[in-house]
Amino acid sequence: MNILQQSRNLVLAQIQKACQQAERDEHSVELLAVSKTHPSETLAEMYAAGQRRFGENYLQEALDKIEALKEFDIEWHFIGHVQRNKTKHLAEKFAWVHGVDRLIIAERLSSQREASQAPLNICLQVNIDAQDTKDGCQPAEVAELVTKISQLPNLCLRGLMVIPAPNNAAAFKDAKALFDAVKTQHAHPEDWDTLSMGMSADMSEAIAAGSTMVRVGTALFGARDYSAKA
Repeated sequence: MNILQQSRNLVLAQIQKACQQAERDEHSVELLAVSKTHPSETLAEMYAAGQRRFGENYLQEALDKIEALKEFDIEWHFIGHVQRNKTKHLAEKFAWVHGVDRLIIAERLSSQREASQAPLNICLQVNIDAQDTKDGCQPAEVAELVTKISQLPNLCLRGLMVIPAPNNAAAFKDAKALFDAVKTQHAHPEDWDTLSMGMSADMSEAIAAGSTMVRVGTALFGARDYSAKA
């Protein structure tokens, strides 16, 4: 068993333990491997270890990996900040986009997603604890955005994504409360099933609060090499 397989097994065990402590089904939490700055060869090894969902932050780097690994059945997630001039590539190449925080971004993704493709899964990024350095819409804006975005064609609005400040477990509970409260605004409430929160250092707290998808990089791949950023 190689190091990546061992790392993935340890993370899955941590997810399982957190679910048990929260009295949740371990299959109710998905593992998204945050693979930014790691080369395609490393992703291929992690794929061989059983991982299928990969999250990327930098568009050009991600597009290069998507091309290099096109023979693999990978579910690609974009988890970086979404800029207006990059929506076309996101709409064409990804299965999920987590960083939507404005109606105009959702409208562009909807219009640029081919009708022949499966609907693009999206999450609203919410600045849940009012950090000056974080992107995301304000909690008070979420209900209206859900109402409008859930009606757009070629998109499937799945839920919320949050990145609280370190050591702020209370923000996870706030995110879960908001997630539950705005479901009634969704045109297709059966699609509202994803609360993307929790990373390597705080995934257990996020799962206890109700996370359904944890975004894990360091615990899977080790420290990142930022010199490799595209």
